[in-house]
This record gives sequence, structure tokens and C-alpha cells, in this order.
Amino acid sequence: MKNATIHVIDFEGSRTSGIVEYGVVTLLGTSIESTATRICSPSGPLSNTDIIKHGISEECASIEVSFESEWERFARLRQTGPLCAHNASVEDGLLRSLWSYPRQSPDFTEATESIASWGPWLDTLHIYRQLYPRLESYKLQDLIDLFGLKPELEDRAKLYCPATRIGFHCALYDALACALLLLRLFSQPELKKINIPWLLLQSTASAEKRANFVQQELL
Repeated sequence: MKNATIHVIDFEGSRTSGIVEYGVVTLLGTSIESTATRICSPSGPLSNTDIIKHGISEECASIEVSFESEWERFARLRQTGPLCAHNASVEDGLLRSLWSYPRQSPDFTEATESIASWGPWLDTLHIYRQLYPRLESYKLQDLIDLFGLKPELEDRAKLYCPATRIGFHCALYDALACALLLLRLFSQPELKKINIPWLLLQSTASAEKRANFVQQELL
């Protein structure tokens, strides 16, 4: 994993409001190479439930540029490394609701295929379910607490996050939390040989999908 690039992303928003905040943490091997975040103008109304959850008001978001202007950024991210999220189906769905597919990009398995898809995704939710099948909760915040990552997350957040957006359900904060869960795996002696194809395999949601993944790798 020394030279692997992975882009960890998190979105705040919904299918109704669209993406109202994004956070990106780019990992190069075991280090954070860069981060990016901003609030985006909603494409639809923000519900009270949404506002309570992520703390972004319509008044605050409406003065910003919409997420649609970020096409080049996210298409480039997809071409340069696999995308990663915690419960990636949410981020994948929000991207596809705006852009059905990116430019032709590597699939980042051991194959050399080029595909026009936002996936396959690395998904720390499914990876941790596979590696630690008896945990009571796989919520992002609970995993951070359980594995003792909160102090490091707070330190990283002070370095990278806007001062008013430090906490869960803030996009860059959540992306950092997801990135730390991934980096933690790289430091485990029993997992020292993991690579992106292995992580993609663990990121599939079901045993059937994992079997199909393996079968495709063997063809």
C-alpha cells in the first residue's frame, strides 16, 4: 500500500437537497496527502431533519456555488485512485443522482480494465464487518470510539477542518474519521500484506457478491 492513492469522501445532503457539503481526504500510502471541503448550494429544499443532522442552514448554503461545478474534481479523483466511504452506497447514490457515470477510469482491481463507473468502492463499513463480525455497532462514530481513534481524529480535525465544522456529520470530519479507520488497518501486523484488490473484495456487501468478485478476478 506504500504508493497507493485512495480518495476518502463524505457528503452531507440528501436526494432532495442534493449535496450541500463535501469532504475529501486523499491518502498516499499511509499518509494524508491532501484534503478539500466546502459547503454547496442545495439543488432542492433542506428539511428540518437534514438541518438538525448536519447543521447547514438554507441561508448559509444558498450563497455558495452548487456541487455541479465540482465535476472536474471528482472525475479526476476517480481516475487517480479508488473512492472510499463509510457506507459507500450513500455517496455513490448521491454522485449518480447528478452524474450517472464519470470518465473512463481504472477499476483498480488486479485487472487492467477501464470502466465508466464511480465504483468499485472501498467501504469501511463492510470491511470492518468482515474483519470484526461480532461488534455491536458499525456506525462511524462508534468504530472511532471503540478503536480509540477519537484523540487522533480531533487532532487531525484541528489541522484540516473549518473551525465551525468539527464534529460528526460535518463532511471533512467524517471523511477524516473514515480515513483513520482505513489507516488503522494498514498498521495491523496481521494485515501488512493487504492491497486495494483485497480491500475491494472485503467492501462487497454480501457473500454472493464477494464470490462473484472472486470469479471475475479469475476469468
